[in-house]
Amino acid sequence: MSGLTDALAASRADESRRAARALLKRPLLRPSDDELVLVRRHAQLLREWFERNTGWQLTVDSEMARLVKAVADVSDPTHPARDLRSMQVFGRRRYVLACLAMAALSRAEAQITLGRLAEQVVLGAADPTLVAAGVAFTLEGREERADMVAVVRLLIDIGVLGRVAGDEDSFVKETGDVLYDVRRRVLGSLLTTPRGPSTVEATGFSGRLAELTYELPPTTDDLRNQRIRHRLTRRLLEDPVLYYDELDDDERAYLTGQRAAITARITELTGLLPEVRAEGIAMVDPYDDLTDVRMPETGTEGHATLLVAEYVASQADRVVPIDEIHDLLRRKAAEHKSYWRRDAAEPGAERGLATVALTRLRALRLVTWHDDVVTARPALARYGVAEPTIQEAM
Repeated sequence: MSGLTDALAASRADESRRAARALLKRPLLRPSDDELVLVRRHAQLLREWFERNTGWQLTVDSEMARLVKAVADVSDPTHPARDLRSMQVFGRRRYVLACLAMAALSRAEAQITLGRLAEQVVLGAADPTLVAAGVAFTLEGREERADMVAVVRLLIDIGVLGRVAGDEDSFVKETGDVLYDVRRRVLGSLLTTPRGPSTVEATGFSGRLAELTYELPPTTDDLRNQRIRHRLTRRLLEDPVLYYDELDDDERAYLTGQRAAITARITELTGLLPEVRAEGIAMVDPYDDLTDVRMPETGTEGHATLLVAEYVASQADRVVPIDEIHDLLRRKAAEHKSYWRRDAAEPGAERGLATVALTRLRALRLVTWHDDVVTARPALARYGVAEPTIQEAM
């Protein structure tokens, strides 16, 4: 009986771990996601854990499971929305179109065509405030139609829209239309801020963002400690590395005393393993599937990123001008021309490769990149190449 009990306990722990990892990887699960069954089965445990340790709310019903995350740093630009096919980063216009599309869908019927949705977005973009801000969208030309399709595909991936018939490529080519189901319950669950945007009175972007994400300050020591625990646990779950020099005095003091307890709770729920160094903590994923940015990767960009990482790590004692990165990649493109993409050796291609590489390294918190200079962060040292040490036999 003892062995059976242990086996059942291990099975439950494995299921809850898979459910927690599924929510961290994809905070909105639909019935088409296999892990939704596990999340429903362990909903109470997961709800209590996330509420106690992160302050995130978990909602589970017949249509979905939604983990309402609140990011620790709203100014972090390193994980933008992307086109699901080309992986191109969303620009300003696509973000505006996404907001206008969701506003239109909140008033739509149970089904809508892409053409009808695009018409509603065009009307929304004609708002004088948006026009004064320089937003222009008239659905004229292939580029604007492609922007609209990129937004729609993002909404399909999230679960707001379900494709019924048609193909978005035909809309881009102006040869057809697409019909969608509108999942209003999913749409209504997307907002993760403490207050609604309609209640914000500030006008500038930074002011509106500050009001949108404002939380009432804690009034007791217990509430202050709870707020710190939430912030630290969020960062350990979401950020590749938590550096001590990025914490304030209260956060460092709390982490010094509670580090073992916090990391143990994360490991128990998610399977992430703490790597503790003098400069900070990284929760390492032995399964390597809880990240949207991998290092290293294959292909020209992946190899270029690794070479840039090695070079910057070797220059960790100084600031590296980006011109040096360009020179490095220009040389490496000639050296590896048999393996890299053909256009990687063309004049100017090194700038694009450098941007991709440094964007990835910054997202992984391995470098800082400001004003055309790059500085190594401590975690980059693992990618440095040192001279081998040969120990003679005794």
